[in-house]
Amino acid sequence: MKKVVVFGGGTGITQLLSGIKLFPVDITAVVTVADNGRSTGILREEFDMPAVGDIRKVVLSLSDVDSKIKELLHYRFDTSSDLNGHPIGNLIMVGMYNMTGSLKESIAVMSKFLNVKHKILPLSEDNLTLMGKTEDGMVLEGEHTITEANKLIKKLYYKKEPKVLPEVLKEIEKADMIIFSMGSLYTSILPHIICKEIKTAIDKTKAKILYTCNAVTQPGETPDFAVSNHIKILNNYLGKRKVEYVVAANTTIPQHIVEKYATAEQKDLVLVDSEEVKKLNCILIESDILTIKDNMIRHKSLKLATAIFNLLME
Repeated sequence: MKKVVVFGGGTGITQLLSGIKLFPVDITAVVTVADNGRSTGILREEFDMPAVGDIRKVVLSLSDVDSKIKELLHYRFDTSSDLNGHPIGNLIMVGMYNMTGSLKESIAVMSKFLNVKHKILPLSEDNLTLMGKTEDGMVLEGEHTITEANKLIKKLYYKKEPKVLPEVLKEIEKADMIIFSMGSLYTSILPHIICKEIKTAIDKTKAKILYTCNAVTQPGETPDFAVSNHIKILNNYLGKRKVEYVVAANTTIPQHIVEKYATAEQKDLVLVDSEEVKKLNCILIESDILTIKDNMIRHKSLKLATAIFNLLME
């Protein structure tokens, strides 16, 4: 069975995983643990632990339990007490962490409880702080601050170099394909490859390297970015090995949705600039992989996973 290692965080990786898990592949999802916003940020500060929010989402995306159980664990309390804004799943993860003292072990217990057949690993057991230096010289501390600053990032790094979980490095070594999922480029994908150990492990692997490109730009971080711009940023942070394949959407999006994103969120569709991608020695795979759900642009998980699986089996 072919083995894939998927790097990411947030909604992007969960959409990708919910599709690829339907195919006969061995999946290892590696999740960034530097988030410090909303519920996750509060829990990190109170319990001095790595971020659990993205891990909760990934565990549930790979879970085969009833949808009502998933809804329960995603449910956020709406109250005037200290519970306000906390998803039940986050609180359970914190409880497990307090019992085991290990994020890896906590994920393993949750995975067994929720019938997850694949492997989920945190990037590190360290309580990481992501740092960003902007084009105008401002130094930003914390993932949430970087996102909210709405500024172009010149350099991304950690306050203290993380100790990557050894199991993550072993999974990279055995992989047939490394996938960087769609999601926030600077706060979901790059936090993995700015780690020296990850970069070195990727340089040593013979796995195919694939990027599933974002559908829309992100204000401040990736304004006016085409597909090639995303790849260039990834390649700048990678070592000797570079992105070899990219999956990008060629779906026609209704004009009123495009205008909604542009006016309400300052987001534009990512232009597929095939000639520029070719100059980067990267093979472009275009597909109709987007859909509209509740007036929001979303990836068709199964269609995206099919494109990935076809490439994996070539």
